Amino acid sequence: MVALALFLLWILFNGKFTWELAAFGAAISFALAWFTQRFIAPDFTMKKQWAAVRHLPELMRYGALLVKEIALATFSVMRLILTDSDEVVPKLATFKADLKTAPARTALADSITLTPGTITVHLQDDEYLVHCLDESLEEGLHGSSFETMLKSIEASFEKEQPA
Repeated sequence: MVALALFLLWILFNGKFTWELAAFGAAISFALAWFTQRFIAPDFTMKKQWAAVRHLPELMRYGALLVKEIALATFSVMRLILTDSDEVVPKLATFKADLKTAPARTALADSITLTPGTITVHLQDDEYLVHCLDESLEEGLHGSSFETMLKSIEASFEKEQPA
């Protein structure tokens, strides 16, 4: 499954298709997939790969949400920078997220960092320390749309796990 995805990316990034490129891409893709499975993520079994494929629509919706929030935050930061009426007051904010798994917590931390005006400084268990460019940016941290969607994704992955 991973080899197929890598091969499709290989063809897409090359921008053209020749049999030589396809043969070389297939060899590289399978070698990279084997190396990853063997040394980097040995617990990422074929069953888990298929589960990830089944959840691809949810993950794509999360990606779309991330792009939307990045755009909205960009305009918010631009307004802070371009207007002289408000004084920018940076703040370190802490909050706890109700996420159960480490990948979901990490995804939330990364999403906060990717959003302009905020940087996740520290993550310990379920507690986040976030630097906000302005104290007004703290409002959307706890209970954010990121957290809500990640809870939903966690729940759908949890349904597939045997009890």
